[in-house]
Amino acid sequence: MLKHIYFIILFFLISFCAIAAENDVKGRVLDENSQPIIGANVYWEGTQQGTTSDMDGHFVLPKKGKVENLVVSYIGYTTVVVPVKGSKDELHVVLKGEVALDEVVVSERKMGTIASRVSVLQTQKITYDELCRAACCNLAESFETNPSVDVSYADAATGARQIKLLGLSGTYVQMLTENYPNFRGAASLYGLDYVPGPWMESIQVSKGTSSVKNGYEALAGQINVEFKKPPTADIFSGNLFVSDAGRYEGNADASWHVNDKLSTGLFVHYSNDKMQHDGNDDGFLDTPLKEQVNVMNRWFHKLDNYVAQYGVRYLHEDRTGGQATKHHDFVDPYQVKLNTNRAELFTKQAYIIDKEKVESVALILSGSYHEQKSRYDRTPYNVYQKNVYASLLYEKEFTPKHSLSAGLSLNYDGFDENLGQPVNNVMEHSFYDRSETVTGAYAQYTYNLNDKLILLAGLRADYSTLYDFFVTPRIHIKYNPFVWFHIRASAGKGFRTANVLAENNFLLASSRKIDIADHLDQEEAWNTGLNLFFYIPLFGKELTLNGEWYYTDFLKQVVVDMDSDPHAVSFYNLDGRSYSNSFQVEATYPFFRGFTLTAAYRYTDAKTDYKDVEGKITRLKKPLVSDFKGLLTASYQTPLKKWQFDVTGQFNGGGRMPMPDKVNPLWKPDFNAYTVVNAQVTKYFRRWSIYIGAENLFNYKQKNPIIDAENPRGENFDGSMVWGPVHGRKLYAGVRFNISRD
Repeated sequence: MLKHIYFIILFFLISFCAIAAENDVKGRVLDENSQPIIGANVYWEGTQQGTTSDMDGHFVLPKKGKVENLVVSYIGYTTVVVPVKGSKDELHVVLKGEVALDEVVVSERKMGTIASRVSVLQTQKITYDELCRAACCNLAESFETNPSVDVSYADAATGARQIKLLGLSGTYVQMLTENYPNFRGAASLYGLDYVPGPWMESIQVSKGTSSVKNGYEALAGQINVEFKKPPTADIFSGNLFVSDAGRYEGNADASWHVNDKLSTGLFVHYSNDKMQHDGNDDGFLDTPLKEQVNVMNRWFHKLDNYVAQYGVRYLHEDRTGGQATKHHDFVDPYQVKLNTNRAELFTKQAYIIDKEKVESVALILSGSYHEQKSRYDRTPYNVYQKNVYASLLYEKEFTPKHSLSAGLSLNYDGFDENLGQPVNNVMEHSFYDRSETVTGAYAQYTYNLNDKLILLAGLRADYSTLYDFFVTPRIHIKYNPFVWFHIRASAGKGFRTANVLAENNFLLASSRKIDIADHLDQEEAWNTGLNLFFYIPLFGKELTLNGEWYYTDFLKQVVVDMDSDPHAVSFYNLDGRSYSNSFQVEATYPFFRGFTLTAAYRYTDAKTDYKDVEGKITRLKKPLVSDFKGLLTASYQTPLKKWQFDVTGQFNGGGRMPMPDKVNPLWKPDFNAYTVVNAQVTKYFRRWSIYIGAENLFNYKQKNPIIDAENPRGENFDGSMVWGPVHGRKLYAGVRFNISRD
């Protein structure tokens, strides 16, 4: 309670601080295709006072005396001089590419992963160029070159995958699609496979508590996916992919400019992965058989002061896991079958009230229907989830130093779940139907002192029909004592409703008994973080160093206990402590033209108090979480961008397994460290490119990801003991083609 009071007092003290306005100049640097130019030099003519544009092309620069001309430059573009008048309107500076001589080609490599130097939040932007460095067929495969985000299998029978961030599972990471919540509840298990890689424009990864504008659910962080936009997307682009594992897929997207105010885009995806593989000969498929169809259409409408977007999307997926029937003779095979249909629609409406004061109002509406019909051998499980989200936002910049965001939100989740379990040869059905409506309001204040000191303080209050009233305070501070040294600090709260069965139904692919306690709490945690960024000039280039620490402390948590009983999994309220410490260091340096090397190391200390059947509490490390991770990525692009070579090494530390049976231990109490290496070569042409690559180059596999695979209907069968790769080396090739909007 004392922490609440401190945050509330701090928020209102800051909100009422009125400081005189400065004549800062704001603007945005774009290229001829209206794409933001990152790292453009912006300075006052005849002075050394300047700045650079951020990941969205924005910049802020204090006025220097009577100087009236602003100089904007970037390698490969013609430098422009912009007269700055008395107006406070945001400047839009468009740089044009330099006209090259017949025998001279000027090329500049685009940045792959960008850490904003201006944003108060610690945010990394993974661009489309970075996604192309690996076989990025979907969102689950988009983080192979990222040291912060891990994607691992949650289950070897169903192929369910989850994100891990700051030592916590993906349920504690808020997933957004273009800044509205998505892939929640029933979609959280397989949702990473629902986002085709070629559709994405970028991914933003934020650690710790984020802005209160997007809600209260970001306990460990936030991942936001941005799809290609019709006004700026290519006229047409396509991607064909095939692997030696029998997986093939095709992606295509096209955009049309109906007129100068209206544009639309169509996205199509089909993938087929139906070749059976059983590399360790345990009788079970190494990866499930999948077939997916994914279609999206979106519209963009822009007037002088009004912008509107509309979108609709449909997905169908069939997934089959279990025993491999092609190379084995099973009379009655154990199989897992999932049939999923998902429909989404959204609209964004924004109206600019006053351009000079950067005052606007916006409305976001989204809705989804998710249907998963599944059968885990002889156990049927069906879940139907309806979600409605609405957000009304108001923003105003009173002065370049002071701005305010405020808004209202509503989120509705409705679950219909039906679980059948055979009892004495009779199928008994259990129903887990429930709904929750959360309405809320927030206010967020930003103080910006010439981009040198930025303070972001937010407070939101929400009411849940299940958990009553709760308050979410958050604060972020960014300070640049020097141009080469940036400090970020954050602290705040997060809340989450645990949808136990919908988010963990992969556990039905085991013989473990599922025990769900009554009256589960709403999960609640504090997250605190500190981030230090160094930009060090070294031999004419810039060495980037980043060190960070994040601490997540749960006040309330629904514990997933696979330790107290090796033949059961229990869900109950935390009685004691649960926390996660995450330390990470990262360095990036362009050793020579076209070559960049990134090295990172992360250490995780995550522990939870578990309660056994006798009520005894024991504090243990979270199971199936590596103690450390090292990452080394090397990328080289030839001067004229004809070839690109990428290699990534992931060095994963060992960790703890759930407690095995003391009488009949079927797995070891710990797992060992392991290394996975991926490589890709890309050849570029004018409008298309071809690529070949290998995942898990040295063929490392976990030997027995499925426990007691010989007896899947016995009491020891368990497919959830996954800590490493479940498949061996995969070779792949693909071709990309695009008609750009030049």
